[in-house]
Amino acid sequence: MKPGIHPDYHPVVYRDRSAGFAFLTRSTATSDKTVEWEDGNTYPVIDVEISAAGHPFWTGKKRLLDTAGRVEKFRAKYARKAR
Repeated sequence: MKPGIHPDYHPVVYRDRSAGFAFLTRSTATSDKTVEWEDGNTYPVIDVEISAAGHPFWTGKKRLLDTAGRVEKFRAKYARKAR
């Protein structure tokens, strides 16, 4: 690698406050906020709105949708055209 052309790559904590989940990784992202991690060191922290810990696709907790109403509406719409 050429020196001086790449961004600083350093440890950063990503935190999903809604799910109470955080993980330490390396990134080029920066933040003014810091947090003390489990190893006793202080790292920059980046708060995210959603992560795999809180997303319905990954957790299996689905939202209930009115699928019966949608199916009936679809059938009624296309039943008129079939006649």
